[in-house]
Amino acid sequence: MIPRTARVLRAAGVAAGLNFAVVGVARAQDPVDLGQLAGFIQWGGVAASVVVFALALVLLRGLSHLSASLCQRFVSRRPTIQKIESASRFIVYLIAIVIAGRLSLRMDATALTVVGGGLAFAVGFAMRDLVAAVIAGVTIMFDRPFQVGDRVEYAGQYGDVIKIGLRSVRMNTLDHNVITIPNNKVLTDVTSSGNYGALEMQVPFTLFIGPDQDVELAMTLIQEACLTSPYAFLDRPAPVLATQVLEGNFVLIRITARPYVFEAVHEKSFETDVTLRVRRAFREHGITTPTVAIAGRV
Repeated sequence: MIPRTARVLRAAGVAAGLNFAVVGVARAQDPVDLGQLAGFIQWGGVAASVVVFALALVLLRGLSHLSASLCQRFVSRRPTIQKIESASRFIVYLIAIVIAGRLSLRMDATALTVVGGGLAFAVGFAMRDLVAAVIAGVTIMFDRPFQVGDRVEYAGQYGDVIKIGLRSVRMNTLDHNVITIPNNKVLTDVTSSGNYGALEMQVPFTLFIGPDQDVELAMTLIQEACLTSPYAFLDRPAPVLATQVLEGNFVLIRITARPYVFEAVHEKSFETDVTLRVRRAFREHGITTPTVAIAGRV
């Protein structure tokens, strides 16, 4: 049996521990002392930080102009130039933030503790979406689900990635609309890249003919149209496949070609050129498409 004195001491110890825990929790929930935070700010350095950010913006604009000029001069190296530009922009952002922090804050042990806690409480909650976007931007730079210059499809939008920033990705659609997408949205959703860092890109074509037509001749004509187009990238194969499908009450032959265009920006011009060549060749060889049957079905 435990002596009475020992039981009293143990109960007192438990009570003291609970009291310490309650006080600790209460202190953790105390509001941030903004006056104490202000004491760690070097106000003279704040003005210098504004100058640092202004110089960083000028440098970023210079990088953009230099990259655009080099891309026009060295077209075959455009993907590499755009990758270097994106990485350089991130480096400039990070250097500017580090320099501004060193100039504006007194970085001793106490300052780091107070400022870190204050920022985590006051800024973290208010800017959680921005912080998530910035972290996602860094992840995109290393994981590289797509690159600047890629032709991508995202959330029903289709176009070229023109900039990967610290907060967002900008995409220029085929309708020449610039879309800004937060990095954290891009990172968590499915994004399809057509060329992934290369200039050339596969452009699939699908055509239908009736089952009574010469399928082998149609496949040959389609392949010739793909390979003779001035937009074709001849270093890649242009396979042509055929299969029989049932569309409504009609049996059709679906022919699919998968040629490559020499540069992704000419995708639609390539599609138009091949379509016109195929229709011209079909007329010359008497191959008809099932337009009347499909129109009758509708």
